[in-house]
Amino acid sequence: MPTPPTAPDFDRTAPADPSGLRRMKRLALGLLLAAAGVYGVATALEGRHPAWGYLAAFAEAAMVGAIADWFAVVALFRHPLGLPVPHTAIIPSNKQRIGENLANFIVANFLSTEQVLAKLREADPGLRLAQWLAEPTHAQRLAAHAARAAHYGLHAVDDERVREFLRATVLRRLEAVDVSRLAGELLDVLTADRRHQAVLDEVLRQLGRLLDDEALQARVAEKVAAEVRYLRYVGLDQVAGNLVTAKLVAGVGRLIAEMAEDPQHPIRLRFDDFMAGFVDKLKHDPDFRLKGEDLKRQVLGHPALSEYLQGLWGQLLAWLQDDLGRPDSRLAARLAGALQRLGDKLLADEAMRGWINQQLVEGAPPWIERYREDIRRYIVGRVETWNTDEMTRELERNIGRDLQFVRINGTLVGGTVGLIIHALTQWLG
Repeated sequence: MPTPPTAPDFDRTAPADPSGLRRMKRLALGLLLAAAGVYGVATALEGRHPAWGYLAAFAEAAMVGAIADWFAVVALFRHPLGLPVPHTAIIPSNKQRIGENLANFIVANFLSTEQVLAKLREADPGLRLAQWLAEPTHAQRLAAHAARAAHYGLHAVDDERVREFLRATVLRRLEAVDVSRLAGELLDVLTADRRHQAVLDEVLRQLGRLLDDEALQARVAEKVAAEVRYLRYVGLDQVAGNLVTAKLVAGVGRLIAEMAEDPQHPIRLRFDDFMAGFVDKLKHDPDFRLKGEDLKRQVLGHPALSEYLQGLWGQLLAWLQDDLGRPDSRLAARLAGALQRLGDKLLADEAMRGWINQQLVEGAPPWIERYREDIRRYIVGRVETWNTDEMTRELERNIGRDLQFVRINGTLVGGTVGLIIHALTQWLG
């Protein structure tokens, strides 16, 4: 998680009206002053009529309630009258604890694993992804972003230093490859379960088709006839050529048929032995490995290979840059089409969408657990970096207007309670 910024960044676009706060403060203060005025008048006239006593009791209790609630409201934000009364300036004095409690509240009530997973299941991300990709404008926009990013990346790496680095890296990696052992292991995999016999079958089939070609048979017959020139004098050279060719074709045909019917044909077994011995030599014979390494060094050290790699890299970059830099990029268009087709297929495949949702739900808990604590620490750190005075002003600006109703209600409720107490006292006395 990023480190919280050191400077406070309060949202001053919050819907709080400073003039409304000032009006509410003036109203609460006006009620206090009115209660004081009424108390003075009622106390002065109390002897003239019993009603003035009731009014004086109401005004007196209203002043007490107003002053008590003023003290309570002010004590939230600062020391009343600047006096360091204990348990006042509650918000500035407990900024760290407030940050921790706020972070714990958010984490516990909004970011618990069960709540996040429930919201994730409700959102059906597989369906949303499919619908988003199936929209042509979305697929085109995503493809355009990918094309721009790829164009920038290609332009950044189209540098002589990068080309030299890649060339050296590729050659270095190739130099580290044990060609003989790698070839042996590859052939070992390819020949497992006698897979190489399929290659032999295909070679024999191609040979059979080749020998069935009449043009080739004619050429073979001519070659044979040319070799038996002494039969030309008796007019049998072509007969001999055709006979030999027919025998050759028939022999190969019989051989192919025999091998097709017999998996344990001697030629097949000899082919097995040859491949096994060749693989063993590639993997373990020091002479074979030395010859392979020598051949590899000759190839990698040849200037033509380096020039070929650089030329290939340059041509590939030039083509990609040219295409991705165009508004009508073929690659971007193909990508957009592929993304849209993917979206259409996902829309039609409920099972695949369910698989996507399942993977997200199953994979989300570790990420939630990991980043939830990071979020909590971020909130705590963010509150700690706030300037205490500015934080207090901003909180008062946003909630102070509502707190003035506490003072107003305290004035009215206090006066009412005082009036009731005075009435009960008079009634009981």
